[in-house]
Amino acid sequence: MGYIMNLRKLVGSRPLIIVGACVIVINKENRLLLQLRKDNNCWGLAGGSLEMGESLEQAAKRELLEETGLVANKLELLNVYSGEKFYYKYPHGDEVYNVVTAYICNDYEGVLKKEDSEVQELHFFRFNELPSNISPPDLPVIQEYLHKFMVN
Repeated sequence: MGYIMNLRKLVGSRPLIIVGACVIVINKENRLLLQLRKDNNCWGLAGGSLEMGESLEQAAKRELLEETGLVANKLELLNVYSGEKFYYKYPHGDEVYNVVTAYICNDYEGVLKKEDSEVQELHFFRFNELPSNISPPDLPVIQEYLHKFMVN
């Protein structure tokens, strides 16, 4: 998160185009891993912004490990998202237009361990029992996954 933090020192809260990655983690019971975020008190996917010199897949794997303690053995590309639906204003005022590459991961290892500064809770949800307070930038990604794979 160093690159974005340094950039914010120069531009303040003005809208930025932020490139990042997120991971849809599906366990053996066909449940979706979500994290309760501290910044907006919404449930979302593991993910974050790209660091200098990092590939999108490397960013996805790094963020997954940092936020959940899980190591992705294999990632499958779901889609790349951008546009008006991916504008977001954080509770502290920073504005972003996200360009997000979403990956699916059902081949991982490790033990769930939340990253205390960003994550309140980690939980695997059945698809028919997803929480109503999904983080706005993650909602279209989850909806597309559900539509493509018709998971019940």
